[in-house]
Amino acid sequence: MPWLLSLLLSLASASAIAAQPLVTPAELAARLGDSRLRIVDIRNDQIGGKSTFELGHIAGALHAPYSKWRGPAESPGKLPTVDALTALIQSLSIDRTTPVVVVYEGTDSTDFGSAARVYWTLKATGVSTLSVLNGGMTAWRAAGLPISTETSVRAPSGFQVTLDARLIATRDEVAQAVRNRSARLLDTRPAAYFTGETRHSAAKTPGTIVGAKNVSHEVWFTQDAKLLATDDIKQVAQRVGVHTDQPTISFCNTGHWAATNWFVLSELLGHDDVKLYPESVVDWSNAGLAMDNVPNRLQQFWLQLKVASGVL
Repeated sequence: MPWLLSLLLSLASASAIAAQPLVTPAELAARLGDSRLRIVDIRNDQIGGKSTFELGHIAGALHAPYSKWRGPAESPGKLPTVDALTALIQSLSIDRTTPVVVVYEGTDSTDFGSAARVYWTLKATGVSTLSVLNGGMTAWRAAGLPISTETSVRAPSGFQVTLDARLIATRDEVAQAVRNRSARLLDTRPAAYFTGETRHSAAKTPGTIVGAKNVSHEVWFTQDAKLLATDDIKQVAQRVGVHTDQPTISFCNTGHWAATNWFVLSELLGHDDVKLYPESVVDWSNAGLAMDNVPNRLQQFWLQLKVASGVL
């Protein structure tokens, strides 16, 4: 039956496109008629009392602001509870095999971290067919593609979260890696955090986890805040000394920038043994665990004043 063959080819095509870690605006635009596809817009910003989502989004997109995927103020990188994640994903009408494209604003490399973190969270909860819109809404608008203000409604799914420990590094696992050198510890923050010149406001101590290597998340991007082509990423990885020949744990301050390095290593370079430490240095330092590059007491005093005054 021709109609059945056409349907099967359409579904196969949709899954193939959605399964790519990165999709272009043109690739996503070509699939907007696919009823199985879920476009998850994670933008948080407000303009004039309205969310940027309300002011304009990709037709059919569902809104799930980034803040819903994050932890409390004292530990922003902490995963929400299993019950909270289950309810959130169900509300987006997502099942384990639902094709999902994560959409962010696309302002800079830091902004990409939000999309990578949501992608990682969905994968860690058991959703298997995932993509990020490379360049986000900025790239979508630049391509001259249509914007909608209509609200889409989908029936909730019956999804149940099962966390995949292969993707999540706990504090104990990181401590074991420090002791046994059983995994490469990849600090993905800008250099000033790694060297202890600044710190996150929720972190107790500046510096980095003992034995970590610093590769900032910023190295993987073009000047217009899109991820580099895979061949270029391979060249950058070789230049900065990041390889896929041993287990790796990616961390930052709160598991945001670290999600980008996880995404690059796992999804683009095919590293099958890389984890994200979601709570990262905020959790590690507040637990009083050993750190490198810790400034002396006087330096920490001045740093504390700068953090408290908002200078840093």
